[in-house]
Amino acid sequence: MLGRHVRQFGEKLVRRQPVEPRDESEIPTPHLNIFSLVVFGVNRTLRVGVYILAGAVAVYVAGPAIIISLLVAGIFNLLSGFYLTELGARVPHSGSVYFYSYVTMGQLYAFITGWTLILPLVLATAYLTRAWSYTFDSLIGNHISQVLEGTFSEHMPSFLAPYPDFVALALVLLMAGLVLLGVQVTELVRKLSAGFNVLVLSFVILSGFIKGDLHNWQLTEQDYKLATSGSSDSYSLGLLGSGGFVPFGFEGILRGAAMPFYSYFGLNAIITAGKETPNPQHFIPWSLGIFSSSCFLTYSGVTAALTLMMPFYQIHPYSPLPQAFHHVGWAPAGYLVAVVILCALLYSLLVVMLALSRLIGAMAEDGLLFRGLGQIYARRGTPLVAVLVSATLSGILAVLFKIFHLVELMSVGVLLSYFLVTLSVLVLRYQPDQSFSKKEKAEEEIQLKHTAEESPLESVPEAGTSNPLKSLWDPVSPTPTLKSGQIVYGCAFLLVLLLTILSLLLALWPSQVFSGDPGFTAGAVLLLLLIAGITAIIWRQPQNPSPLPFRVPALPVLPVLSIFVNVYLMMQMSSVTWAQFGIRNVVGLAIYFGHGIRHSLEFKSDPQQQCSDSRPWMNTPLVLNPLKHRK
Repeated sequence: MLGRHVRQFGEKLVRRQPVEPRDESEIPTPHLNIFSLVVFGVNRTLRVGVYILAGAVAVYVAGPAIIISLLVAGIFNLLSGFYLTELGARVPHSGSVYFYSYVTMGQLYAFITGWTLILPLVLATAYLTRAWSYTFDSLIGNHISQVLEGTFSEHMPSFLAPYPDFVALALVLLMAGLVLLGVQVTELVRKLSAGFNVLVLSFVILSGFIKGDLHNWQLTEQDYKLATSGSSDSYSLGLLGSGGFVPFGFEGILRGAAMPFYSYFGLNAIITAGKETPNPQHFIPWSLGIFSSSCFLTYSGVTAALTLMMPFYQIHPYSPLPQAFHHVGWAPAGYLVAVVILCALLYSLLVVMLALSRLIGAMAEDGLLFRGLGQIYARRGTPLVAVLVSATLSGILAVLFKIFHLVELMSVGVLLSYFLVTLSVLVLRYQPDQSFSKKEKAEEEIQLKHTAEESPLESVPEAGTSNPLKSLWDPVSPTPTLKSGQIVYGCAFLLVLLLTILSLLLALWPSQVFSGDPGFTAGAVLLLLLIAGITAIIWRQPQNPSPLPFRVPALPVLPVLSIFVNVYLMMQMSSVTWAQFGIRNVVGLAIYFGHGIRHSLEFKSDPQQQCSDSRPWMNTPLVLNPLKHRK
């Protein structure tokens, strides 16, 4: 009896959301090419990180070596894009990462993915509004920050911002009102914005190389001491490491690589739109490669110009580019760049708030979050409660927390979401064919039930079960079976555990591991041998031969490498960030097991409920009125 209840509980956790294949008339006519996809992704990406994030990472984390950090982040973002492409290729509908996870991996995995994605979106909203406030304040001479800091700084705890940013709170509420009113951005405005954005970035890069000084990449400790004694504009005093191009060492490069992951979020837009191309298997990889290269060249060009124009420890972390132009004597250019940044941040804020309301509304409609969050404002067709709740949370964070702390916590969420996507692809490639159709899934469940009732004690085991150890290395079937799929599941989660332990070892005690300390070195070598052995077992299992529009190459080695990098970069975050992230995940799991598992559509199994993703507002990243035409 207990075993049956445990089994039923486990089945609820992995219950997948079925979808109905679309009719030919519903499938969009392929009309996009590689250039269209690249422009689409770049237009959504080259705004936030290139203007704001680069300054904070250069000051606090990596120095001029942020260029190397951006290269590392770009490479592994590209790989993450490949994994997300294969995950989306398994589902006959376009949608979000949350939707793909629900269809392929099951309910609990989908909730964890969706809850993980909510965090960076909420934090991105707070981060963007705080960055807008800093930029606006610098444009008017920092009068707002001086007044607020003089009034509140003595009463603020050390782990919070020096002063509450009420400008950021007002901006969040204003943008929430615009989203509720169903504001739209026309295609013409978007194209003009993208073109003007490219011109300004080109001007920044060119100006930096004209006014830059190569000595700023060769700073010594003496230069730093002179700046400490004679300037009040140094924001990282006491943090300088060895000086030169890599002042914070190799650890700074790795930690800096973890920060800009969110800056490449445009690859999600490419993957969603890639299904509207005539040849996704060819177009999407090339588009992702060109997109990642373009973003890296732009990011590295801007950061190189910024760190050449002034010493990295004198860069203003929250308004870097305008202050850099003031530093070199080009004040009018600084004001122009500040205005462009304000406009770009407003656009990015609208896109992020819309994506956040979509995600919360989708999870509420599926029952995994409280259904009240999915309430629709009938006159405008926008998710009223989801927008208000997300804006309130983002506003609180923007008022109280430092912008760098928001970025660090946001990076953990982005890295974890990429980790979940990579793990999904690794596991799914070795599973038997999945039935996405609701009708086929119901027929399979009825057939299995009848089989169990007719011969509950006469089930025939799979071939090869008499020797489980042999099946680990020599599967008897050339195609995936239930048993081989379970082996991959077990090996994948064991791999995650071992890679996490190895990452902790390398992050906390790197000097002991690489200096030849017997205990630490032997532990690292043993972990590597176990990881290699488990990877070999997965490699020996049969892969699903079903054709897909796109398949990630070099399985299982490439996903294992990506999982290790994601986990290791997450380990670079501070213990305070991890504590807050852990508390947030505990709250999420409490919501799921206390509410979501009992109220989800899949648990209720209503035969009249349409479980396909008929929410066009989940699949239209260009339109800022997502529920207007909702069915």
